[in-house]
Amino acid sequence: MRKAIDELRNKREQAKLGGGKERTERQHKAGKLTARERLDILLDEGTFTEMDPFVVHRASEFELEEFPGDGVVTGYGTIHSRKVFVFAQDFTIYGGSLSEAHAEKICKIMDLAMKTGSPMIGLNDSGGARIQEGVVSLGGYADIFLRNTLASGVVPQISAVMGPCAGGAVYSPAITDFILMVKSSSYMYVTGPKVVKTVTHEEVSHEDLGGAGVHSSKSGVAHFMAENEIACLELIRELLTYMPQNNRSETPRRECDDPIDRHETELNELIPDNPNKPYDIKNVITKVVDHGKFLEVHQDWAQNIVIGFARLNGLSIGIVANQPAYLAGVLNINSSTKAARFVRFCDCFNIPLITFVDVPGFLPGTDQEWNGIIRHGSKLLYAYAEATVPKLTVITRKAYGGAYDVMSSKHIRGDFNYAWPTAEIAVMGPKGAVEIIYKREIEHAQNPEATAEKLANEYTEKFANPYIAAKRGYLDDVIEPAETRSVLIKSLEMLDSKRDTNPWKKHGNIPL
Repeated sequence: MRKAIDELRNKREQAKLGGGKERTERQHKAGKLTARERLDILLDEGTFTEMDPFVVHRASEFELEEFPGDGVVTGYGTIHSRKVFVFAQDFTIYGGSLSEAHAEKICKIMDLAMKTGSPMIGLNDSGGARIQEGVVSLGGYADIFLRNTLASGVVPQISAVMGPCAGGAVYSPAITDFILMVKSSSYMYVTGPKVVKTVTHEEVSHEDLGGAGVHSSKSGVAHFMAENEIACLELIRELLTYMPQNNRSETPRRECDDPIDRHETELNELIPDNPNKPYDIKNVITKVVDHGKFLEVHQDWAQNIVIGFARLNGLSIGIVANQPAYLAGVLNINSSTKAARFVRFCDCFNIPLITFVDVPGFLPGTDQEWNGIIRHGSKLLYAYAEATVPKLTVITRKAYGGAYDVMSSKHIRGDFNYAWPTAEIAVMGPKGAVEIIYKREIEHAQNPEATAEKLANEYTEKFANPYIAAKRGYLDDVIEPAETRSVLIKSLEMLDSKRDTNPWKKHGNIPL
């Protein structure tokens, strides 16, 4: 028996070596941690339980050396004492390439995550499909894609790209809820620089084609860009605190010592007198939420809308807010898509939605129309209308045209809709409105400019305020800005037992 136990211990130690000392040193020289080092940082200390450490590949044609684990470390542990399932690809073994056995290990823990209702976290660092296994490795990717899809909306799925992620490998992270990338050391693309040069004659580097900076600011593929691997792993730990274990769990709540009735008098002075002057909506968010803490998602992409997580009286919430400091907060293709996906995530996992509205409308122009602003803009409308979680809306200033409807209005099942006294709710801005309504009067006036200005002022006084909407019940109340925090918290408490349903269907047909 002693001999057998010693042999077991030796095999375990061998498995922990990955591809060996030399390859590990190469990984460190590249500024990257090993798979096991990453798991040590990600998970609570001493909680990782490994599964399938002795699995090896089954390819026989190319006489490949066998390494225990076959390029991926899989298992489960805890983050802030909550159970999670994880896989970490090991670049020191055949560049983390995916084989049949490698894929089966990942699929096994994905199945367990679903059965136990636990979040799934993948740390990607792979050169792609293992070429020596051909179609078998491609089939392994498809097996993973299927499970990503079935798990979507059931358990949270988080992907960290901590090295290369190319070809078919990119589609697994793409289906998950959030993607994190590491600055200067991770990249994602369907086809690499060499293929791009062959097909399109473009010369581009790995970083410029699919680096963290590109995907966090230009494509919107990455939700977060971390400065280094440790920051990336710590961010995953923080992100999970805002999420429940699964779609049947209650919204996470923490103890809160930030006063519920805290008044922020600075909010009373925040909105400029000039309706065309910008201000930063993040100043509103941070003054309303617990301790001013806001975890922004997609910080560098489609900055005309702001999304992210915060807490109100300890309760996890999702925030969507137009950003008047960038493109006047207008809705366009990217911002609509960005917000729609976030709204759907929050609805999947019982996270209430708070929407701050200051939107002049949809961005005009041939570029937007030809690229489908109608289709993309309706994604956000669809997401809000479909959502059954508590939905609270605060109109801080402009809410013009169809954008008023889209931004969680009362008409698409907003539960509580409030406005600050500075709110302007109308079909369009005063200038455009009078040019249509009083076109002839202005054209025939002795002083058209003065007449137009006078009529615009009259229109503003009559329509550019929240009270007409309030008279019809489209707003539940007009509130003092300083009271926003207490009003929202009371409303959330009232909605604690909210139950809303959609008609039975296999699934809706969102305008993708």
